[in-house]
Amino acid sequence: MSFKIKNARDFVDQEVIMEGWMYNRRGSGKIYFMQLRDGTGFMQGIVTEDESGKESMEQAEKLTAETSLRVTGKISQHPKKEDTFEMIVTKIEPVQIPAEEYPISKKEHGPDFLLDNRHLWLRSGKQWAIQRVRNTIINATYEYFADNDFIKIDSPILTPNACEGTTELFEINYFDDDTAYLSQSGQLYLEAAVMSHGRVFDFGPVFRAEKSKTRRHLTEFWMMDAEMAYCDHKMSMEIQEGLMMNIIKRVLEKNMKELAILERDVEPLKKIQGPFIRKTHAEVVAELREMGSDIGEKDDLGADDETMLTKKYDLPIFVEKYPAEVKAFYMKRDPENEGLALCCDLLAPEGYGEIIGGSEREDNLDIILKRIEEHKLDPKVFDWYLDLRKYGSVPHSGFGYGLERITGWITGTHHIRETIPFPRLINRLRP
Repeated sequence: MSFKIKNARDFVDQEVIMEGWMYNRRGSGKIYFMQLRDGTGFMQGIVTEDESGKESMEQAEKLTAETSLRVTGKISQHPKKEDTFEMIVTKIEPVQIPAEEYPISKKEHGPDFLLDNRHLWLRSGKQWAIQRVRNTIINATYEYFADNDFIKIDSPILTPNACEGTTELFEINYFDDDTAYLSQSGQLYLEAAVMSHGRVFDFGPVFRAEKSKTRRHLTEFWMMDAEMAYCDHKMSMEIQEGLMMNIIKRVLEKNMKELAILERDVEPLKKIQGPFIRKTHAEVVAELREMGSDIGEKDDLGADDETMLTKKYDLPIFVEKYPAEVKAFYMKRDPENEGLALCCDLLAPEGYGEIIGGSEREDNLDIILKRIEEHKLDPKVFDWYLDLRKYGSVPHSGFGYGLERITGWITGTHHIRETIPFPRLINRLRP
């Protein structure tokens, strides 16, 4: 079995070969402490002349940050730290010693410098940890859907229309007869697939051309959309809750080391249990006004409102039944109040705000035609979408989550740009 740092406890007192990188080194001519990583974790390598030999000492002295190497040595338990292991080095074989000084050092670097060097910044401990947690969130999502009879359907990135009628999309003039756009959501296509498979989801990059510079927005980001046939608004919220509970459970099982690197207080995550808080938009508006917000009865929640509200509660909050006139055309109306949409946003606690948006979809052909007209949209653009209401329409609901927002909340990362490997922002296209 080949050695990986994450499995070090299985190799105590054994000689192994670690293939990876030295990201830092400290010490003097008598002892060197090499900070090693191999992609799966981090480990200290100890080099002394008595146990490592003169040649290894000379090699250790020459090494620079981010040298790629193979290191041979014996694994031992750290004398003071439980579940921490180190290597007594016996041989060092550099693969490549960088010719130049590594540009990212321990000193303070500004965000622009780090983003310009994102291809190298990804190697740092905290950035490594964020991406590992992100990966667990992805895997937990696939796991939950597989266990609940969903299948993955890949929706197109190039689309002939906007999902929500917005003009803030990237336009592509490539096709002879049509203008295409980069997708902002796979929802409409999943509604077609749900009539075939019952429960479906997609997972991929989406694009928003809005000129936003907030810490919660990206120009390109990853979204998961899910749609469920014979599923009403209440049932959809239960599925969303189950998904989030599974994600939190898996992160706490698999990523405690990563969360420790990030200095993330895990107690708020451990407190999260179902059922989540459920409040109507009207109730939340009244509550926010009491807290000093000037939010209007028909306003969407702004970032400051979400922060204020979610700092008040330990659990995620479903805010449901928004005024229909400020929501998308495809959202079904509340049968008890025609002025409200059967929709919800799920807000993460600790001030992080919206992470999921969803609704029950309007399944009646005549009504959805009326909604398209009310929103001043061209029904011809939605001809295939309207076919879904002509042939075997059923009650159905769906929701979508932003992967970077969930990753930001769970890792305690302030700015969303650090939660995606290579962020695309209004002012950033490189590297």
